Amino acid sequence: MSLDGQVAVITGASRGIGRAIALKLSAAGAAVVVTATTVEGAKRTADEITAAGGKALGLKVDVSVAAEVEALIKEAVASFGRLDILVNNAGITKDGLLLRMKEADWDAVVDVNLKGAFNCTREAAKVMSKARYGRIVNVSSVVGEMGNPGQANYCASKAGMIGLTKSVAKELARRNVTVNAVAPGFIETDMTQELSEKAKETLQEQIPMGRLGSGDDVASAVLFLVSGGAAYITGHVLSVNGGMYM
Repeated sequence: MSLDGQVAVITGASRGIGRAIALKLSAAGAAVVVTATTVEGAKRTADEITAAGGKALGLKVDVSVAAEVEALIKEAVASFGRLDILVNNAGITKDGLLLRMKEADWDAVVDVNLKGAFNCTREAAKVMSKARYGRIVNVSSVVGEMGNPGQANYCASKAGMIGLTKSVAKELARRNVTVNAVAPGFIETDMTQELSEKAKETLQEQIPMGRLGSGDDVASAVLFLVSGGAAYITGHVLSVNGGMYM
């Protein structure tokens, strides 16, 4: 699954799943452009990659702002000469029960998670369609498939990403651009590290494999979907959830 000579953009890559994906694609040979909401976050991951001998560029980008995304894609192409891979990972949560959810919290989550994926996909598709090659992966979530109380905004945004994936896959297939999604389950992140052992045990009881996933589990799935081995796969949602939802 070599990505030698290819260029990838990964959004929301300062930590967690996004960082794991950036490191995985870099290790496979890709030059990577990583984004975060802060200069420090983007630079941290980019520096980690370059220190290991890879090629990377870190940029502060708000994916919900179309003009910033347009600048991101132009900078990626200007820096590395092409764009082969886009991974839409940037996402936020603002949880709350529906009856108490503020409109601003709904808008913020949908703007970053879903509109952000739309903005990035639209700009990347312009480059990929012209080149007649591209791989786009949207990082959705198991809760986008099954729902979760207290996360109506997040679940709606992640379910929307699945619909976006399938629609754009049909539009871009003839241009040799594949569009797929991964739907992670409960993954070990900074947030889950703060949970009590009892809370972790409760989560693990919902997972047939009996453990939380890792960022590397998700990154490996993304690597497969952007590799030559997945050239005839498009419009697919690959679950990475330990059997939690089938």
